[in-house]
Amino acid sequence: MSYIKHIFLGIGFSLILGSCANRTFDSREGLMAYVADTDNGYTQHKSVNGIDFSISYRPTDMLVSQELTEEMSKAEIDSLRQRYEQYLYFNLSLSKNNKEVLSSMSNSRAEFGAMVNQLAFGMSDKVHLLSQKKDSVELLDYIYPREYGMGGATNIMFVYPKDEKLLTGEYVHFTIEDIGMRTGEVGFKIPSDILKNEPQLSF
Repeated sequence: MSYIKHIFLGIGFSLILGSCANRTFDSREGLMAYVADTDNGYTQHKSVNGIDFSISYRPTDMLVSQELTEEMSKAEIDSLRQRYEQYLYFNLSLSKNNKEVLSSMSNSRAEFGAMVNQLAFGMSDKVHLLSQKKDSVELLDYIYPREYGMGGATNIMFVYPKDEKLLTGEYVHFTIEDIGMRTGEVGFKIPSDILKNEPQLSF
């Protein structure tokens, strides 16, 4: 094999390794900007029947950074990482005309109340995380903070176990059944590689 071929093979191998390696950021803002960039796969958007859907994966270090203090030791940071890295965190954002979905409801008190109940207590039956083979992963918890019309979107965080079987395929499915907004089922395909090779923070 010629010297030139050796060079090109070496460059190609380096690019492959670089694409699979974890990116490291010096600031939480840099990490958040990277995750928010749809070109990187961690955030995806869809609009259906006037409703804007956004799904965004939250890497382990983004959760860890929320608990950091200046006095925290490396051992304490590693402990936080071990706690959070056992799970997958997805933030689902729903909006209509850049407002929370509750703000777009009709004046019907019954309809409004039904949607509040759906968002607060019924999303575990409507949102699903599936492997490429369509095996479902049990939802551990979800958090729906009411913003009472003060936010630009309805945001809900879903927490799943990091099941290795889930990540054996090329991608995972995140689906949202119709919750009364006439959208039908809305689905997202998330590459497994970006979940296995999360971007990190340099603490």
